[in-house]
Amino acid sequence: MSLIECIPNVSEGRRADTIASMAEAIRATPGVRLLDHSSDQSHNRTVFTFAGDTAGVERAVLALFERAIADIDLRTHKGEHPRLGAVDVVPFVPIEGVTMAECVDLARKVGAAVADRFRIPIYLYEEASDNPLRKNLEDIRRGEFEGLAAKMSTEGWAPDFGPSAPHPTAGASVIGARMALIAYNINLATDRLDVAKKIAAAIRQSSGGYRYVKAAGFRLENRGVVQVSMNLTNYEKTPIFRVFETVKREAARYGVSILESEIVGLVPSAALNAAAEFYLQIEGFKPGQVLENKLRRP
Repeated sequence: MSLIECIPNVSEGRRADTIASMAEAIRATPGVRLLDHSSDQSHNRTVFTFAGDTAGVERAVLALFERAIADIDLRTHKGEHPRLGAVDVVPFVPIEGVTMAECVDLARKVGAAVADRFRIPIYLYEEASDNPLRKNLEDIRRGEFEGLAAKMSTEGWAPDFGPSAPHPTAGASVIGARMALIAYNINLATDRLDVAKKIAAAIRQSSGGYRYVKAAGFRLENRGVVQVSMNLTNYEKTPIFRVFETVKREAARYGVSILESEIVGLVPSAALNAAAEFYLQIEGFKPGQVLENKLRRP
């Protein structure tokens, strides 16, 4: 049995009917199961998580694009989170009975199909990209939808598939293959955006922080607080608890406390087990001590 996880991020987090329509497009696709979807109004963004076999995942992605393109117009879209397209990013993650190479092949096949059917420029990223300058999502997305036409006209930024100019309402999309990551946010008990941005700069890899952390600071206008928004790309080498403690210490330097943290979408149980072991100081903890894990084993 082959099992692939797909976690598309879509540029809509406020209109419940539009989000429900996209969720139903995935749910109605044979061969996949919609596991979760999470929306953020400040970011104006929804993250869907579904899994299935190769053919089912491909069908579900095409169904999602069809629905999203009909309902999302980036010319009027506003939100805190950077975005390049209506369907902004589509990663494929190997879960069971499938290799990373097969996920790379799927990313390229789906990218070509989306470009051909919907006339949307497609950029490949992470393991699916052979271009070292286009491995990182943030490099591809820099300039966002508003700067996309100018970016695509410069040397080195022709898409991997599709037209050489943005789709007028749906922009461009980034499709790739990667290992599992954790979308993790920490909200601070302040409205000082400068503090969130300084903390993000202190912890992210690109400015000298942790190797497997991508981070940015945002203001959550509807709540009157700021957020350190992160992707943890290797939770074993840079665990959640280490990031949390670092953000806590950095915030204290500015007289700010942590309000709460949140996980967007799904998270591997091993990441939570590691956090429990750290904070409870459990000596010699083993995943087999978790009741549900024990019951699942033959």
